Amino acid sequence: MRRGLPSLSCVIPCHNEAENLAELLPRLRETLDRCARAWEVVLVDDGSTDATPLELARWVQTPGFRALQLSRHFGKQASLTAGLAGADGEVVVMMDADLQHSPALIAAFVNHWRAGADVVYAVRDDRHDEGWLKRLGARWFYRLVNAADRFELPAGAGDFRLMDRQVVRALLALPERNRFMKGLYAWVGFKSVALPYQPGKRSHGKSHFDALRLIRLSLDELTAFTTWPLRAVSVVGFALALLSFGYGAFLTVAYLVAGHPVSGWTTIVVSLLLLAGIQLISLGVVGEYVGRVFEEVKARPLFIVANEAGRGLKDMLP
Repeated sequence: MRRGLPSLSCVIPCHNEAENLAELLPRLRETLDRCARAWEVVLVDDGSTDATPLELARWVQTPGFRALQLSRHFGKQASLTAGLAGADGEVVVMMDADLQHSPALIAAFVNHWRAGADVVYAVRDDRHDEGWLKRLGARWFYRLVNAADRFELPAGAGDFRLMDRQVVRALLALPERNRFMKGLYAWVGFKSVALPYQPGKRSHGKSHFDALRLIRLSLDELTAFTTWPLRAVSVVGFALALLSFGYGAFLTVAYLVAGHPVSGWTTIVVSLLLLAGIQLISLGVVGEYVGRVFEEVKARPLFIVANEAGRGLKDMLP
């Protein structure tokens, strides 16, 4: 049990979210006044091209609000990491700016933290509002990630969560650049509580994650936390070698016993095309992992903060 209300940092990555922020931030301020003894909102501008920088410049004049402007668009994973690095509260709440994550749930997050949880994360009740293809893809994605049996990645869990300061320190200590945050949340462990919720509708604009970007993100995430694709390639190669050996033995016995002629060019061509296709797929799988190694060894910064404004928690603490 933890007594009293915590100091709280709310991290919000922003990429072209000016209209949503104008609606979200007043509601969020009212909620945080009730849920924390002191609070700050850390807004990370991830290379926005709309009026988001102007909206942030207006809000940083209000006590409790801070803005980190990245030098370009680095992506949501980097924005979340930048926000975590800049947050100073005893607990950190991460949420999206599109109003699908309701500020009203923060009070429940804090109550579970006071009861002893280190992580409180929101889990979707269902996906009825998504297309069948996206639901099928999400189901198989979680099955493939969890097939590694290293840790359990909760299906339906996202970035909307509360984390204790020790969890934040553990996440920031991880040096990898290819940061699949959902996997990192699960990997660091700690006492976690799931809180069911149903995301609201996006008030303005549209999602930045189209089908192609979701597929690319899924491939990045699979190769970041699993090695089963490499093992699958080895298994397929071993199985084909056994089949080839067995088929060769069958043809040899058939020729010696019954005098059947060896099959002609059709069998050879089909077999070569099959093997060539499998070899190219295998090279592609290996190339994905080599690419990850290439990105890691360069050790470039995950993000660059161009400007910082606002005092955040410093204005709210007594």
